[in-house]
Amino acid sequence: MSKKYSILIVDDDTYICSILKKYLDQNGFVAETTFSGSSAKTLIDRNHFDLVLCDFRLPDYDGLDILKYVKAKNTSTPVIIMTAYAEIKKAVELIKSGAFDYISKPMQPEEVLTIIKKALENKKEKITKTSFGSDFITGRSAEMLDIMKHVKVIAPTDITVMIEGETGSGKEYIARAIHYASKRSDKPFIALDCGAIPRELANSELFGHIKGAFTGAINDKVGYFQEAKGGTLFLDEVGNLPHENQMKLLRALQEKTVSRLGDNRSIKVDVRLIAAANENLLNKVKAGEFREDLYHRLNGFRLHIPPLRQRTEDITEFTNHFIKQANIDFNKNVKGVDESVKELLINYDWHGNIRELQNIIKRVVLLCPDEIITPDLLPDEIRFNSGISNSNDTGNLLERDVTDLKSATLITEKEVIQNALIKNNNNKSKAARILNIDRKTLYNKIKLYNLDA
Repeated sequence: MSKKYSILIVDDDTYICSILKKYLDQNGFVAETTFSGSSAKTLIDRNHFDLVLCDFRLPDYDGLDILKYVKAKNTSTPVIIMTAYAEIKKAVELIKSGAFDYISKPMQPEEVLTIIKKALENKKEKITKTSFGSDFITGRSAEMLDIMKHVKVIAPTDITVMIEGETGSGKEYIARAIHYASKRSDKPFIALDCGAIPRELANSELFGHIKGAFTGAINDKVGYFQEAKGGTLFLDEVGNLPHENQMKLLRALQEKTVSRLGDNRSIKVDVRLIAAANENLLNKVKAGEFREDLYHRLNGFRLHIPPLRQRTEDITEFTNHFIKQANIDFNKNVKGVDESVKELLINYDWHGNIRELQNIIKRVVLLCPDEIITPDLLPDEIRFNSGISNSNDTGNLLERDVTDLKSATLITEKEVIQNALIKNNNNKSKAARILNIDRKTLYNKIKLYNLDA
């Protein structure tokens, strides 16, 4: 194989890890080992792995947990489960949940190598066939079909792309489509939410640091630019980058080099950059909050993703897609929604867009006792179609079938938080100040109400 594929081996048996790592390294792979589920998740968050080889029995998690975690990050990453409990029922469950294959212990390294090569070849074929990567759906609306025409044109190039659209409208989804249709599809796709990075850590996260660069820097750190080497770096909410980092980002794009914090040496980087914003960055340029030269550099090709409420033709298709995903996650067999639910979903405003739809479908599939989703499983804001537009009018609660005071309070609180996020373009710092709460409390509320769209 011309490319050195990266493999993560997860097993609490250090001897097995050592043998497999040595064998895979000798056969042209780059293997990394870890001995627990929690450390595996940390490594998966920080690095790109082409394949994960995981033992079913771990000290803190089982292989199914790691399998689902990997698939949540990237559905195209193959996972092979190692198990000493080679039962047909368990094997079927693993395959149904998304594992490429399983292998029984004791095993021979040659056998593992054969399955790994087969899994990677299968992954490559899937990406080639789908063009935009596995598990990708386009939608039926004219707006999305037009966007995908542009994606096909720009994907093979290295032009920098700016994707604009409301929170949760599918900006990262389109960025991944561009990556998988590009010549860099076999290299890493690294996504970074610039709005979630603490200001003081932004420099280190993007460009890396060396040991001793600042208090707490006990080891060298590779930044996201280096992690995305040869692939695509997706910067979401790029408008939230501090001014200092905007300048360094501009330099990285112009000179194709980065400097780690505390290090004067320049490191060459080969990265295709895709940026995204949930607001018009030009307004931030006019307000002096974003560098004009960086704006023009990022705006090589602009794509605008319309909100879900403006492309209702896509709602049913995405709903069916998310039902299939949730069936795998929860081992359910939900067939679809009844007509009244379909109508409610189409008429809802979807201020959280596709991500809000995904969260709600995941919840109702989990709760669904039968094969068809019925209206009683939907959240109140959809069943009563309150939306957010009337959230300042507390009288709308009286029109709902809500008799429990606690439920009414939670509904009102959720709508107030939604309003604050929307009015501030999902800038959580500003929203927290308006709501008179700290950022940590706001993040907890966002998680509670599934508002992480």
